Amino acid sequence: MSFAGRSAVCLRATLLFFAAMAALPLPGYGAGGDALSPGTVAGVVGEARAVQPAAGGPTAAVIQRIDRMKDYKKPADVDLKSRLSDIQYDVTQREGTEQPFRNDFWDNHADGIYVDVVSGEPLFSSSDKYDSGTGWPSFTKPLETGNITERADDSLFSSRTEVRSKHGDSHLGHVFPDGPAPTGMRYCMNSAALRFVAVDRLEQEGYGEYLALFGKQPGSAVAPATGASAAAPVAAEQRPAFEGNYEIATMAGGCFWGAEELLRKLPGVVDTDVGYTGGVVENATYQAVHRGKTGHAESVRVKFDPEVVSYDDVLRYFFRLHDPTTKNRQGNDLGSEYRSAIFVHDQRQREIAERIKAEVDHSGKWKNPVVTEIVPAGPFWKAEENHQDYLQKNPNGYTCHFLRD
Repeated sequence: MSFAGRSAVCLRATLLFFAAMAALPLPGYGAGGDALSPGTVAGVVGEARAVQPAAGGPTAAVIQRIDRMKDYKKPADVDLKSRLSDIQYDVTQREGTEQPFRNDFWDNHADGIYVDVVSGEPLFSSSDKYDSGTGWPSFTKPLETGNITERADDSLFSSRTEVRSKHGDSHLGHVFPDGPAPTGMRYCMNSAALRFVAVDRLEQEGYGEYLALFGKQPGSAVAPATGASAAAPVAAEQRPAFEGNYEIATMAGGCFWGAEELLRKLPGVVDTDVGYTGGVVENATYQAVHRGKTGHAESVRVKFDPEVVSYDDVLRYFFRLHDPTTKNRQGNDLGSEYRSAIFVHDQRQREIAERIKAEVDHSGKWKNPVVTEIVPAGPFWKAEENHQDYLQKNPNGYTCHFLRD
C-alpha cells in the first residue's frame, strides 16, 4: 500500500475513534452530525427492541440462570485486581477504553457467545456481531437484555449512553443509534470486558442453552472421544491415595485461597494445589464453577508425609479451619462451590473420615450439626495459576478462614 493509502487508513481509524467516543453517527449508518442525547438513544433502543420477535417467554434454563445471578456478589476490589489483567481492570472498574484494532475480539469471526469477564453473565452472541469499522467488537443487540444496564455518560464533552453488565457492574462500552438493520443500534464494546466462549465449549462451561442459536443440541457440540481417550474413568474410590511415599487428602471448605494457606502450615504437608472437584463438568474453570452449574466445589489437594502427620490429624486440622455446620456457605461466600466436603480416595480414608466427622459432631464445639459431605474422590481439575498459592502472592488478599481452638 502506498504512503498516501496508509495515511488514509490511519486517518479513517482516527476519525472513527473520535466518532465512537463522541457519539457521532458513522458514515453510511446515521444522518446528520449532531450528537444524540442518552434519552434519544434510549428511545431508539426501545423501538429496536420492540420489533424483536417474541420467543414465547423465558425458558426454564434462563429463569434458573437469572435466579442464580440474583445471589451473585461482586468480588472485593483487591480480589478483582489480582484476577484481572491491567487492561481488564482499567476497562471494567475504571471505565477505561482499550485501543481500537489492537484488542482481542474486534476481528473475531468464530461462533460463540461473549460473557462478562468478571461475573460470567451472558451478554452478546456472535450471531449479532458485525464489522462496524471502528476497531472494537460491535453488536446489533444484546444476547440477554436482562444482563445489560444503560446510563447517561457526560464524561467526554458530549452525551453518550454507557453500557454496563447488570450483575457484575462492569463497564462494557457504549451504545449508539447508528448501526445496521434490523435494530439500527451499535453496541460498541471493549474486548477487555468480555470473555469469548466458543460453540464447542458452551455445554462444558454451563451455557448449553445457547447451543440452539448455532443449530446444535446438547451433546453435539463436542466430537465424541475415541480410542484410548474414550476409556471409562477410573472408579472414584480406586483413585490412588498415595503418590510414592506421600498420601493424598482432598477436601473442600469454602474459598480455596484461605483453606490452602492454613493447610500448607500444617507440619508434614509437602505440597498443596487448589482446584475443582465433586462435579460433572470436565476441564472446569473458575468462571464455570462460579456460575453454579458444574457441581464442583473449590477444593484443596494436599500431599503429606504420613510418617510426620496422620490422615486422622489432617482431617482434625481441616475441621478447625472452617465452619463445617453451614451448608453451601463459608463466611460471606455463598453457593454449593463453597460447601464442606471430604473426597476420600479409598475405603480406609472413608472409615477415618466418618469417624473424625462423628468425633467433631459430638465434641460440643459446634452448636449445629456437622454437614460435611464424605464422598468418593473424582477427577481433580487444577485451578488457574493465579489461584495457586494466592495468599502467598497477595498477603493482604481476601480470606474468611482461621484456626479454631
